[in-house]
Amino acid sequence: MGFWKRILINTVLFIAIAGFFQSGFHVANIWVALIASFVLAILNAAVKPFLILLTLPITLITIGLFSIVINGVMLQLTSYFVGKANFGFSSFGMAVLVSILMSLANVIVSNFFAKSAE
Repeated sequence: MGFWKRILINTVLFIAIAGFFQSGFHVANIWVALIASFVLAILNAAVKPFLILLTLPITLITIGLFSIVINGVMLQLTSYFVGKANFGFSSFGMAVLVSILMSLANVIVSNFFAKSAE
């Protein structure tokens, strides 16, 4: 799937998940969601590989489940760079929950686009 298509999908997911968890996850508007999606993509490309490398032992011990925590950290970093007033989480647990939901939704959407391309 293309870079910009994934950015737009993540933007829609941010808006939808923020609608479901209004007290725990806040997105000010669609433009903030778009900026947050772009920032998350940059952080995933630049910072996430180093985090995965640093946490490789604990990720192996937990059979890969620690990667969920890394995704939550990436969302917290996105919140920090975008601004907590515009894009924020009530707790780290909420960031981890949002990362799980986004991962599941991205898998479903990616499979849909992969099947429609055949």
